[in-house]
Amino acid sequence: MNSRSILPGFRPVRHDRLLHETEHDSYMAKGKLPEPTVCEHCGAVYHAGRWQWGIAATADAHRASCPACQRVRDHYPAGFVFLEGDFLQTHRPEIVHLVYNEAERQRSEHPLQRVMSIDEAESGVNVSTTDIHLARTIGEAVHRAYGGELEFHYNPEQMLLRVHWSR
Repeated sequence: MNSRSILPGFRPVRHDRLLHETEHDSYMAKGKLPEPTVCEHCGAVYHAGRWQWGIAATADAHRASCPACQRVRDHYPAGFVFLEGDFLQTHRPEIVHLVYNEAERQRSEHPLQRVMSIDEAESGVNVSTTDIHLARTIGEAVHRAYGGELEFHYNPEQMLLRVHWSR
């Protein structure tokens, strides 16, 4: 086989057109950040290829905003959790408390997973998050604890997850 032959199942790379990303998240870094990098707003440290809590950074560490702080600043959530129903109306305090506890547990382990807001309205509770995984985790925690109907609606073009729980 010479260097010009193409194996079955492979296509040659075309250099005359742009390749499109399947998923685009403008808040993720395009490449690796210099290590260590400290978030100017929350104090998380980029170390060993990811953002972490509890890492001591030197005074000469690079400074930048982490993706979660950028999302909060821009008011651009990656996840939404909608909680509603008659059961929610009668058990609202404990369900909201569960949401706070789950959000804090995830935030302590994953600096980029944060709740941006919890809005309590007459019809239900709306939670916005900086990460799609946190939205899913909150929805699953409420479903595990109280049952009900749980739906996920993922939009890959926007990297956006909408979680709807009702009972």
